[in-house]
Amino acid sequence: SRGLGDVYKRQVYFGDSHIHTVMSMDAAAWGTTQTPDDSYRYAKGEEVTSFKGWKTQLTRPLDFTVIADHSDGYDFYNMVKNGDPIILKEELGRSWNELLSEGGEANRRFVADDLIKRFGGGDEMPWDVSDPALLAPGWKTTVAAAEEHNDPGNFTAFIGYEWSSAPGGDNLHRVVIYRDNGDKASQTLPLTMTETKDPEDLWKTLQAYEDKTGGKVLAIAHNGNWSSGQMFSGKRMNGKRLDETYAKNRMRWEPVYENTQIKGDGETHPLLSPNDEFADFETWDVGNLSFSRGVTIDMLAGSYSRSALKLGLQHEAKIGVNPFQFGQIGAGDSHTGLPGQEENMFMGKSSSSEPDAERWETVFRTSSIGTQAGWSESAGGLTGIWATENTREVLWDALKRKEVYATTGTRIKVRMFGGWDFKPGDDKH
Repeated sequence: SRGLGDVYKRQVYFGDSHIHTVMSMDAAAWGTTQTPDDSYRYAKGEEVTSFKGWKTQLTRPLDFTVIADHSDGYDFYNMVKNGDPIILKEELGRSWNELLSEGGEANRRFVADDLIKRFGGGDEMPWDVSDPALLAPGWKTTVAAAEEHNDPGNFTAFIGYEWSSAPGGDNLHRVVIYRDNGDKASQTLPLTMTETKDPEDLWKTLQAYEDKTGGKVLAIAHNGNWSSGQMFSGKRMNGKRLDETYAKNRMRWEPVYENTQIKGDGETHPLLSPNDEFADFETWDVGNLSFSRGVTIDMLAGSYSRSALKLGLQHEAKIGVNPFQFGQIGAGDSHTGLPGQEENMFMGKSSSSEPDAERWETVFRTSSIGTQAGWSESAGGLTGIWATENTREVLWDALKRKEVYATTGTRIKVRMFGGWDFKPGDDKH
């Protein structure tokens, strides 16, 4: 049995494991101006000025933050806005740049909508967004900001990014978090969904990173409530059933799952848990990311973590390994650059939905399938990590061990022990 010596020396550290800044194409297009540097300063408790001019500050600083900007379109909006030569080589880029240079909210929204549509799989793009010439400058900025703000023992700035796979609009996004410092993380570039939409390819990329650098990295699946049942599907993307190798790889690379965030609850649904009076908490179930199809009852079990834990046991009985034996965390996924948002001063998912007279009417997304109203956004969640010290290495190791839990923002301390090998007196600690 494992000794409990250092377990009782551990304390809980709270942070936001998923935040977007101006480096994310959609966040920048929606108006955010917060850089990674701004985001870390805000997480540490400093006051910053939002897109609409609000002075905002956390009531209590965070212990750690993961800036997880989308790898597809990394810093792309700013390259368009600033007239980067790579952008201006193409007629489409020149037209976008001219509109933004003219100024005006109408022009900004036109460019934003066109960018998001094209990156979402609409009209073709004349650039290869996985081109190192597009990826490398932004990644260098992100890594440098994390290195500058990482303060071992006081505040952890994890290096990370979001791989944003969404086949058919079904959300299979993963946040990638490095245990390492910039000397290792800088040796490879983030994987893009343009290169692959298959999570198994992401795992191969993570293995290649570890093989090359000797470092360590993991991925966190999130937002399954908008995956149309694909997040915890019984089939792989190649159409084959889950097998032992898949199950081992998934648990090797994805030990924890993002159970709650700004786009609603990912734990359960009223139709899955009819006897749970809290099952309708922050329910988002009107479509997938692209609103390309509505939600049907048969999708629900593969979309929520509580049912996934049950499905995992069924898989284990058949193949010998449980692919869904994950820990659970909470995060923001805010695209404002403001991590750890609080209910009493909620700044919205995107900068365009920051407080103003029209925010109550703001629509997050709408189609013939349904509408997700902006007012239904959750303020997001937090991750609690039990660890002995506030450093990248120790917090990452705790994530890997699944000594974590999710909250919807309240910093409540929760601890549970279970097992068959405790010694008399352990309960007195």
